[in-house]
Order: sequence, then structure tokens, then C-alpha cells
Amino acid sequence: MRPAARQRRRSDLTLPMPQRDTSLAVPLPLPPSSSTLQLQHSELERVSRIGSGAGGTVYKVLHRPSAKIYALKVIYGNHEDAVRNQMRREIQILRDVDNPNVVRCHNLIDHNGEIQVLLEYMDRGSLENRHIPNETSLSDLARQILCGLYYLHRRKIVHRDIKPSNLLINSRGVVKIADFGVSRILAQTMDNCNSSVGTIAYMSPERINTDLNHGRYDGYAGDIWSLGVSILEFYLGKFPFSVGRQGDWASLMCAICMSQPPEAPPTASREFRDFIACCLQRDPAKRWTAAQLLRHPFIAPVSNHSQLLPPHSSFT
Repeated sequence: MRPAARQRRRSDLTLPMPQRDTSLAVPLPLPPSSSTLQLQHSELERVSRIGSGAGGTVYKVLHRPSAKIYALKVIYGNHEDAVRNQMRREIQILRDVDNPNVVRCHNLIDHNGEIQVLLEYMDRGSLENRHIPNETSLSDLARQILCGLYYLHRRKIVHRDIKPSNLLINSRGVVKIADFGVSRILAQTMDNCNSSVGTIAYMSPERINTDLNHGRYDGYAGDIWSLGVSILEFYLGKFPFSVGRQGDWASLMCAICMSQPPEAPPTASREFRDFIACCLQRDPAKRWTAAQLLRHPFIAPVSNHSQLLPPHSSFT
């Protein structure tokens, strides 16, 4: 026999729900990113130095327990707590970036007061000082960079330092954008932003001279200018302005801000000349966006966006 049904609860014994004071609410921490590597600094073995600059040194490191290779960027400077916290917040965002043409940022390590960023390792290094006169290879190179920029820009991330040394390639011919985010933090927090971020050679005119464009700076358009200068440099095999990229600040400023933008030579195809012109418009509002450039005739015909660059050794 079924037990007798319980009597309904008495309404006069019901306690009211407490009213929540939203001003005292504390947000729960976000779950850790799936890309975060739980490792100890002691597990990393420095294999060799990949490169160094004013902002820091990059090492090739071995994670002994997994036998995996990574790049470790050690950032110079004794940073205040506010700067460190800002870097941690930025790395929290950047480690969730997942795109085939953007170098993966795995984690930030604060070791004995030294800020270190663990990155994806690109075994063929940067494209600095590469001469790539073949337009087919250059078209695919530009497409890969644009795919990375399009991804970043859609997520409201501005690189601010696109240049050949920040474009890396691996043995499969995949090109990836590197050194984003952290460069922006350094530019905002260190005294000498030019020495910490790099030369002004690839900066857009309105970023160098704030009197241009009514003092407004569009970081997305600035990235496109830097892309155009880099692609033209690859084609020419030299810096496309009348002065060297390592020239003094005043000479570079005059060349970039006061002269007409550089153009591709008449010997180049019409599509390539127009592509460079779309990137190097003095008026940032007239520069094409990454999305528009991906549909440009110089980029679009590349075999359904599946062709990879030839191996590193084929570049002259």
C-alpha cells in the first residue's frame, strides 16, 4: 500500500528570500583557459638564444617533462606592480587567441621579479631582411598576415608593431604574427616607448605626427600601413623610403610624414601596385581594412586560400 501523501507545507511558515545587495557582489573568477600550461619554471631548460632587442631577449626552451619546444620572451626592466598586473590582464586575453596565423601565447611567468612570456616556437625564425620578389609567394605571405590581422581586429586587438621582425615562419611555410599585446603594454608604461617597442620606421604618419588627421589615431588603420611598408620591403629587398630604417628619428619622420607614400615599381603587376596603394594611403580613412584587402585581386586568386609559402630556404 502506498504511504499517505504528505500534507502541503504551511504558507505561514515560509521564510522570505533574502534581498541581495548588488553593490556588494563579488564576481566569480573565470575558469582557466584550456591553452594554459601548468608548468614550473624549473622544468624549462634554455637551449639557445633566438634574438634580443631593447625590449627583451627571446630563448628557445625545452619543457623537460613533455619534451616540447617553446619560445620564452624575457622582458627587460624593473616593472612596478601596476605594470605587472596590467601585463597579467593582457596575457589573460592573449592566451585565448587561437588563429593559425597568430603566434600562440601560452602563459606569463613571474620568476624572481623577472617577467617571462611563454610562446609558440617558430622554427624558421622571422622574415626580417628577406627579399621575396616572386609575387605569387608574396601574395600568399600577405594573405596569411591579413588573416591574422583580420582575426585580431575583429576581437578589438590592435598590434601596433607590424614589421618583418615580428612576422615568423615555420618549416611548413606557415607565417604568423608575433609580439602583439605585450608591445602595446610596454609602449604605454615605459618612459622611452620608441626604444622599448622598436623603430618608428613602420609607423603610420598620423601616429608619428599627431598634428595629422586632427590628432586622431586609428590603430587598425595603423596596422594596415605597417603591413604595406613590410610587404613592399619584401618585394624590393630594401626599406622602401629614401632613408634607412635605422636612420635617426628626424630623418625618418620627414620621410614618412612629409613625402608621398612609397609605391611599387612600374615593373610590378597592376594588382600588386594597387594593393600597396590601398595600404599606404596618407589618409587613414582611405586605407582598406584587413577584410577588404583579403578580397583584393592581388590576394583573392590564391588557390582558395590554401596555398602555403615555399620553404624558408627558397627565399633569397
